Amino acid sequence: MKNIDSAIWVESLKIHRSKIFWLTILFYLFMPFMMGLLMFVQKYPEISGKLGMIGTKASMVTFGEADWSSYFKLLNLIISMIGIIGFGFVTTWVFGREYSDRTVGDLLSLPTPRSSIVLSKFIVVAIWCLLLSIILFSFGLVVGGIIKLTGWSSELVFHNVTIFMVSSLLTILLCTPVAFIASWSRGYLSPIGFVILILIITQFVGLVGLGPYFPWAIPALYSGVEGAESAQLGMISYIILFLTSIFGLAGTLAWWLYADQY
Repeated sequence: MKNIDSAIWVESLKIHRSKIFWLTILFYLFMPFMMGLLMFVQKYPEISGKLGMIGTKASMVTFGEADWSSYFKLLNLIISMIGIIGFGFVTTWVFGREYSDRTVGDLLSLPTPRSSIVLSKFIVVAIWCLLLSIILFSFGLVVGGIIKLTGWSSELVFHNVTIFMVSSLLTILLCTPVAFIASWSRGYLSPIGFVILILIITQFVGLVGLGPYFPWAIPALYSGVEGAESAQLGMISYIILFLTSIFGLAGTLAWWLYADQY
C-alpha cells in the first residue's frame, strides 16, 4: 500500500506540473461555453444574424426546446461521446509519455513494484477524468443559469446528475484498453489513432443496431441520448463493458510486468 501511495504522489506531481493538465481543464471549461451558445441562439433565433457565421452555424444545430431538459441531454451526449476523446487523450499522455520522454527506464529502476506503478497511473487517470467531468457539469450549470434556461426542477437535476456521473464512470472504465495500446506501442500515435477508430466504429454500430454490444457505445446508450434504443441495454451490455475494462487492465499490467521495456 505504501508503494502505491508513493507512486500516486509522484504521478500526481508530474500531472500537476504539466501544461497538459491545465489545457484539459480549459478545454472542458470551453465546451459548456459552446453548448450555452447553441442554446442561446436557439432561445433567441433573432440573435443568430448578429453573430455572423458562428450564429448561422449554431442555428443549424438543434436539440429540442431551449430548456434545462434539452441542455442536460446535450451535457450527457458530450460526456459519453466527447469524453471518449478527452479521457482517451488523458490516458495516452499518462502512459505514453514515459516512452516518448524516454523515462520508462528510469521509472522501472526505482525500488517500486511495476504493478504499483501501473495501478497508480490508472488511479490518477480516473481522478483526472472524474475531475474533468465535474468541471464540465458544474460549469455547464453556471452557463445554463446565465442564459436563463427554463424548466428547472430539483428532480430533473438529480436525475441528470445521476445519469451524467454514471455515464462518466462507464466511459472512464473504457480507458484501460487505451493504456494497453499506449504501452504496447510505446508512444502517443497508436492510442490516439485507436480512439479515433473507436469513435468511427461507434457511429457505425449505432446505425446497424449493434450499439448495446459494443463497449464504447454503451455509455451513450445509457445516457439516453439515443432515445428509445437505450432501453435495449441489458445485463450483457454491462458485462461486455466491464470485461473490456478488465482485459485492458490485465493486458496493461502484463505488458509492464513481462515485456521488455528497454
